[in-house]
Amino acid sequence: MNVKTNPLNERQLAALGQLAEELTSDQILWLSGYLEGILAATEINGSKKTPVAVSVPETSTKLTILYGTDTGRSKSIAEKLAEKAASLQITASVVNMYDYKTRQLKDEENLAVIVSTHGEGEPPDMAEDFHKYVTGKRAPKLASLKYSVLALGDKSYKYFCKTGEDIDAAFTKLGAASITPIIKCDVDYEDEAEKWMNLFLQNLATSTPVKVNSKETITEAKTAYSKKNPFMATVLEKVKITGRGSDKEVYHLELSLEDSGLTYEPGDSIGILPKNPTSLVQQILQKTGIDALEKVQLKENEITFEEALSHHLEITLLNRDVLQKYAEKSGNAELKKLLNDDQQLDDFLYGSDLLDLLEDFPYKWTAQDLTEILRPLPARLYSISSSQELVGEEVHATVSVVRYNQKNRQRLGACSSFLADNIEVDDQVPVYIEKNPAFKLPANGARIIMVGAGTGIAPYRAFMQHRESQGLQGNSWLFFGDRRFHTDFLYQVEWQKLLKAKQLERMEVAFSRDQKDKIYVQHKLKEHQKEIYEWLENGAHFYLCGDMKNMAKDVNKTLLEIIRVQGGVSEEQAEKYVKQLKREKRFQADVY
Repeated sequence: MNVKTNPLNERQLAALGQLAEELTSDQILWLSGYLEGILAATEINGSKKTPVAVSVPETSTKLTILYGTDTGRSKSIAEKLAEKAASLQITASVVNMYDYKTRQLKDEENLAVIVSTHGEGEPPDMAEDFHKYVTGKRAPKLASLKYSVLALGDKSYKYFCKTGEDIDAAFTKLGAASITPIIKCDVDYEDEAEKWMNLFLQNLATSTPVKVNSKETITEAKTAYSKKNPFMATVLEKVKITGRGSDKEVYHLELSLEDSGLTYEPGDSIGILPKNPTSLVQQILQKTGIDALEKVQLKENEITFEEALSHHLEITLLNRDVLQKYAEKSGNAELKKLLNDDQQLDDFLYGSDLLDLLEDFPYKWTAQDLTEILRPLPARLYSISSSQELVGEEVHATVSVVRYNQKNRQRLGACSSFLADNIEVDDQVPVYIEKNPAFKLPANGARIIMVGAGTGIAPYRAFMQHRESQGLQGNSWLFFGDRRFHTDFLYQVEWQKLLKAKQLERMEVAFSRDQKDKIYVQHKLKEHQKEIYEWLENGAHFYLCGDMKNMAKDVNKTLLEIIRVQGGVSEEQAEKYVKQLKREKRFQADVY
């Protein structure tokens, strides 16, 4: 600051500097508007200024924040946006798409839409009706609406953020004004979501679009542990819980959260920051001929290429976005042809890693160019398999190790193989807690039906621990499936104890490889369909955890069939029944 033009005295300047250090970006934005109000209300007579008493003005700006989600992330962002809006004196209401009355849309003035995309371009269940309405013929003209869309997705899928794109396009077609362009977020969504929230509220508050530097980074308080500031958790116990002869490798991990201040609930996940396999990193360095110590720019940091490959870039998995960037930079005609054939592309992506891409479509890469086309290495999320009410300052996780052979080379999961091969008791791993408000136990201790396969059983261990800590017995039914009884019955002794103590009322198991005809959890559901329907009719909550592409689809299909047959209703009515269960949060899924 130029001292000669500074109108503040030393005391004022010191106080201002101290205040500025303590303020968040939201508070600074609010303060700027407050000071403008003071300036406007101040009478100026020559060089003499006579201050007038100023109160913070009430605002008439109202904002509806609408969210649609399967995982709860959109809800968390919506609630954070509402807090930010309140600091700017914008009256915000947060509504989920299940509860939103679409007839209100024509009367909205300001709308923020936060929505995820499910699977291959499909809206999440919560957003299905709203999506159908705004993209259909019944949608009204929206000439008076100012809006913006934050779309959450995963670039691993072809139709990245399609639900958000559809809603944004529909609003534009209906005459609404986008005051902040749609932002589409990949798996690591936090920074982009933060920028979108700040820019949207700034534009809404000032009505003059303000550009935000694309390189702007949002800092978080270092006192709270998070994905950006993980807690180094000490490993208390590590036990392999699949038996000898199993073709699966599953570990039970117990980690200390002592002095972290981290809390969680059953249904939440633990995020673990992975380290890529050293063998793959070395093979990539050898293939490219790039010096491991060559420096690359990664966001605002300069690090070695080896460090970037080991800790910051996704190299064990590929997606369409990476292949498109690779093709654009390399100009490889064969890769461009592959990108235009969905089936061949899916076949190539399945199980392939960065080394496959380098070998199959050669190009002379520089360290910086290769760094810039790769996806940031995301944390791996594991369903928490403990209740903090019972275990205190610990968190338990159930980890299935990814190992397989393809093209005469062993492939390893970035996080699971690191935990299995490199981490032992007393070592430390970087962790944070990922909240999942969309997968929670009923607050009233109601009946629960839990369906899971493989490590999909993890959250149910947490559920039962929590109910035990609350002194609840019975009213619980577990359906568990895996490959073989003798080698893959995860936590078998614990389930038997819970059954004996009558804390777990019933348990059905399906081991697919123990007989000629494979038996899965959906077959067990069908065997007990009459009682399942009775439980649902009497208020039971239905939970589903496991593989999204196969098991979850089969269970959903079976549940619809059970309701259709036992309820004596049509297929359409059965679908409405399930949708109502979801609206009431009595059908919750955690699928991956």
